[in-house]
Amino acid sequence: MSATTKGNTVGRLILKSVMNAIVGKEQVVLRVLLAILARGHILIEDIPGVGKTTLAIAFSKALNLEYNRVQFTPDVLPSDVTGFSIFNKDTGSMDYTPGAVLCNLFLADELNRATSRTQSALLEAMEEGQVTVDGTSHKIPEPFIVIATQNPVGAAGTQLLPDSQMDRFMLRLSLGYPGHEDELSLLKRKQGKALLDLVTPVVTHIELEHMCAQADSVHVDPDILNYIVTLINRTRNHPDIVLGASPRASLALTSISKAAAYLQGRDYVIPNDITPLFADTLAHRLVLRPGAENENITAERILYGILNSVKPLNV
Repeated sequence: MSATTKGNTVGRLILKSVMNAIVGKEQVVLRVLLAILARGHILIEDIPGVGKTTLAIAFSKALNLEYNRVQFTPDVLPSDVTGFSIFNKDTGSMDYTPGAVLCNLFLADELNRATSRTQSALLEAMEEGQVTVDGTSHKIPEPFIVIATQNPVGAAGTQLLPDSQMDRFMLRLSLGYPGHEDELSLLKRKQGKALLDLVTPVVTHIELEHMCAQADSVHVDPDILNYIVTLINRTRNHPDIVLGASPRASLALTSISKAAAYLQGRDYVIPNDITPLFADTLAHRLVLRPGAENENITAERILYGILNSVKPLNV
């Protein structure tokens, strides 16, 4: 069995395990797995009670990941996230006490309720895979994934995440309400048992890291790279966009497209790996011109328009 074929088989088993706890949201679950394989972080923006926390815990169980969660409020301190040093009178030295972020899967619940100082404490961890406390850097164990949740803008006690932090999330997703049949199935499945008890481990840390490496080794043709860069450049020259996608967005789109090809059992990327993920990867990174939303112009609509206007060449 080839590496890509095995990746397709194992990927299906992971999705099946997670879907024991999450009903009717196959595309969201698939995208989260793609981001994990691409070593990216995920922002889930949605109302309370639709399964955001359940989704994170389900993945931590299916992937055998050490899981920590912080429920963010205005009184959560940066040291709660990164850890702190405390004087040890026996040794006369400062001992480091790890913070919640030193784990494999960190759930930053309602991140936009935290102060900007606490939000920024995540930046180094998300980008560098380490935290620095009192001048000493501490490596975060691999794999490392942040799943952050955010209440809709306008909810009491929330504030927008800064653009610099939004750009560090590979995907922004929304679960939304379940359909009638899905919610009915959820209630029936819930009777007498905890849904998360139905999630079983599928891979080990080493196996997951191996899958990530295989996804990263997927070939990307120069014409596909040109297609990606052309799409990204269109966001930088659009009349309704003040701030277009950064080079980090190009890297993210390439990485998650490779993960999509890998889960499809291919060792090369095609345009159909890119197009379904384009809006989820870029929409949260764009800043629209003032008044655009009042004209019913959204980042997603702009991005779908860009997709329709750019045709891949020779692939």
